[in-house]
Parts: sequence; C-alpha cells; structure tokens
Amino acid sequence: MIGRMDAIRVESLVKEYGKVRALDRASVSIAQGELFFLLGASGCGKTTLLRCIAGLETPMSGRVFYEGKDVTQLPTHKREAAMVFQSYALWPHMNVAQNIAFGLEERKVEKDEIASRVEEALERVYLEGYGDRRIDQMSGGQQQRVALARALVVKPKCLLLDEPLSNLDAKLRLEMRSEIRRIVKENDLTGVYVTHDQEEALSMADRLAVLDAGKIIQTGTPQEIYRSPRSAYVAGFMGETNLIEATVDSMVWDGDELDVRVSSLVGQFHGQVTQRNWRPQEGTKVLVSIRPESLIVDHSGIPINRVTGQVASKMYLGRNVRYQIKDAGGYLWNMMETNPHVMRNEGDPVVLTADPSDVMVMKVEEH
Repeated sequence: MIGRMDAIRVESLVKEYGKVRALDRASVSIAQGELFFLLGASGCGKTTLLRCIAGLETPMSGRVFYEGKDVTQLPTHKREAAMVFQSYALWPHMNVAQNIAFGLEERKVEKDEIASRVEEALERVYLEGYGDRRIDQMSGGQQQRVALARALVVKPKCLLLDEPLSNLDAKLRLEMRSEIRRIVKENDLTGVYVTHDQEEALSMADRLAVLDAGKIIQTGTPQEIYRSPRSAYVAGFMGETNLIEATVDSMVWDGDELDVRVSSLVGQFHGQVTQRNWRPQEGTKVLVSIRPESLIVDHSGIPINRVTGQVASKMYLGRNVRYQIKDAGGYLWNMMETNPHVMRNEGDPVVLTADPSDVMVMKVEEH
C-alpha cells in the first residue's frame, strides 16, 4: 500500500443515538486498493462507521473524505461507492439480471450498455448464464454473489460490506472469503468490511481496526493486531490468550529488540512491549499476554518464561488439542498442542515455556 493515496479518510466522527454515543471521535485512513476491516463486538460502532462512510448516516461532527474530497454531506449515490448488506436486500419478484440491473436503470443507463454490464458483472462473480434465474431458485452463496454483482455493476471505486457472510453456513463462508478478496483485488477496489468474526478478519484483511464503545482502539495488519495487541481488550477479542498481572523489573536491549523483564505471582517472564515508543519504568504495573499456541512443552530447565503445573482438562479438536494447565497457584493456563498425536491425560505433570518474542507486555488499561 506504500505510495498509494488514501481512498477514504475519516476524521473525528461523532454520532449519537439519544444518549448513546455510537461513534466517539473515530478517525481512520484507508488506502486505495486496500481491503480494510472494521472489527468489534455488537454495539461497538463498526456498522455506524460504515454507514457514515456510505452516506446512509450523517455524523453530528467530523468529516468523511473520498480521495481527498469532502463527501460528508454528499448523498450515497454520488459517492462512487456500493454497499453489500447482511440481508443481501434482493428483490424476490425480479430475476437475477433484473436485480443486478436495477442500479443502472435508476441511473438512466442505455439498455444495450445495461445488458453488457450485467453480463460482465455475472462473469466476475462466476454466475455466467444465471441471469434468467429467480432469486428463490438460488442458494445462499449464489444470492450473495448476486448481491456482489449488483454492487460491481455500477463500477464503484469503493465496495462497502456489512457482515456479508453472516447468513451463510460455515463451508460457504470459507468459500466466499476468498471470493470477496479476489473480487476486490481483481477489480482494484477499495473494500471496507464490517464483521465481528475475528477469523474472517485475520484471514482476509490487508489491515483492520478494532473498535470498542465507539472508539478505534487499534489499527494494523492482522499479524500486528494478533501478535502485538495494545490492550487486554484487543488481546482477548482477537482470540484466546493468557493474561497475567506483573511488575517491570528491568529493560535490556538485545540487538534491535527491547527485552522487558517482569515478575509476577506465577514467575518471571521476558517479553516485548506491544507499543513501540512505550518504555515502562521499573516498578510499573503491566499485563502480560501469551497466546495458547505460543506455549510449548519445556525440556530446557531454564527458569524464565516457565510454567509448571498439571493437566486440568483437555479438548480434542482434530488438528490440535486444547489443554488447560493448572499451576501451583491455581491459575489455569490455556495451551494448544499442535501435534494431535501427543495426548496428555488429566493429572499429568507438564512444564511449559514461551519464546520472549511471543510474550507481549502491555499497559494496564485505565478505567
């Protein structure tokens, strides 16, 4: 994305519904050609932000820019953006081609051009020859493709998607993830995608923003968000993690990496800060986050980043096994064994360790 201009820029949006502040000075920049995700729990403000970008909602304050142009007060149909809804919003009394053509007819496009553009849109979503089908003859996945074709046919610069896969079964969701990403990239669109599904965001996004209570609390690539969460909320929302309260003992440079050394009730840990410019002082209270898959069985005997306990429970998941390890202090550690052929039983002793690069040291959130 380096060198490409912002397709969409949002500055300090505020939106309230009664006494509820749905957006609280939300700001974000989305590059041209980027597939960008808005992620968060129900009620966090992600759909309101998308609707403000689309022009379906008007913010109380703040501005929305498309390619540097202020479009905050511009109606939806003049924003060169198309939206795909969770419900698909297809007309049941129209066939597939008529549904796709609807937006072009509203724009008074010539009939011959409508026909050719509908065929082109059907090809892009792999539905060639389906123009005469009734909507109720289409599967859920096919209906989603029709909704995408209807958005593409108006040749938008931006594609806005509001939880578009939530009504599909698990197998279809997996198939459509790659299809949506393909469509965005092949057509050089800027995509803004709302979801509450962490796996969907991690597997599809170029970058993503995590929202909470109307605020954008972290933005980055999927790897940055997952591996270097800036808060306990982001760490927990983006997947399972082990969170430990600790106190900073010291900081030591190890080459280009800053090794933060902390003490906790469950032992000493060496890790890395999740905010590059943050330098916690000795005695600072911090949180330590270690993902379950980062904990491995330890045979080294090194006392740092070491957890000793016994298997409290296990869950076989096919490709891996999820364990809870209870340490001497009664703390339950979640651990993911990626070799499902190694089976441990309840009560078995186990010693775990984590590489310092997988031990994330975060600020304690202020309330």
